[in-house]
Amino acid sequence: MYIPASFSESDTTTLYQFMRSHNFATLVTTDEGLITATHLPFLVDAENGMLRAHLARANPQWRHFDGREALVIFQGAHAYISPTWYEAHPSVPTWNYTAVHVYGVPRIANDEEQMHRMLHDLVSQHEHGRQPEWKIDLPHDYMDKMVKAIVGFELSIARVEGKFKLSQNHSAADVDSVIAALLASAEEEDRKTGELMASNRSTPTC
Repeated sequence: MYIPASFSESDTTTLYQFMRSHNFATLVTTDEGLITATHLPFLVDAENGMLRAHLARANPQWRHFDGREALVIFQGAHAYISPTWYEAHPSVPTWNYTAVHVYGVPRIANDEEQMHRMLHDLVSQHEHGRQPEWKIDLPHDYMDKMVKAIVGFELSIARVEGKFKLSQNHSAADVDSVIAALLASAEEEDRKTGELMASNRSTPTC
């Protein structure tokens, strides 16, 4: 990923928290020159530097797990930025966004106990706090059938790239103006981007 220095995010805690908050990500692999992408919910294990997920067994992408590196893309808040929000002119439109790329070699999880634990952890993560809270309490034959229909895998994180493009290359006055415009927007994604800009405000680089 192309990352100008002013947009680089390398703090490990920030990156892992970002991945947890935006854990529905895109797994990208290659096979014989063809690129395949699948959108999946991931478990993020910061302590062991690991991502965990599962694919439908009918999805042939898991057959690409033969020792080659894969890419997982986590996408966060993003918004169109209008030049009308800047004090400095001339200016052009741009897009503010947040993204984290993770690289590593995926490995199939063949252990049945590991698979069940992975599924329980994923459900618990997304059911926690819901009312009512659904728990995996299924008939054994039904659960076994469901597990056999998927392929679990782990991806040991080799490297992580974070890009938080949030107008850091603009003046403080322009940043304030962009934040105000985004927070006033009717679009939820705009407001999320404005909130992120406000919380990540830093000294402008130029």
